[in-house]
Amino acid sequence: MEAAREKKASDIRVLDLRPVTTFADYFVICTGNNPRQNQAIAGEVVRSMAARGERANSMEGFENAEWILIDFGDLVVHVFDPKARAYYDLDRLWRDALEAPLPEE
Repeated sequence: MEAAREKKASDIRVLDLRPVTTFADYFVICTGNNPRQNQAIAGEVVRSMAARGERANSMEGFENAEWILIDFGDLVVHVFDPKARAYYDLDRLWRDALEAPLPEE
């Protein structure tokens, strides 16, 4: 996710959920260092997707910014702070999903 990279998100993973569930095709999971950075990452993702004609169905957690969830339907983006990412551990929860390669920087 180039938009997340532009705002210096770390540990970006794209999970292909199609083999394990039907509610979404992909998760993007990334980490920011603080609430302001998480909000900037989320904002850039929304702007980038809007430029491609994709509008978010919903966004939750923006004010608190520990875990921001942006639902685009088949794509769900999760922006975590380090503590929330470790606590909710979506990486482990969805370990049966396939890891989709990230485009080179």
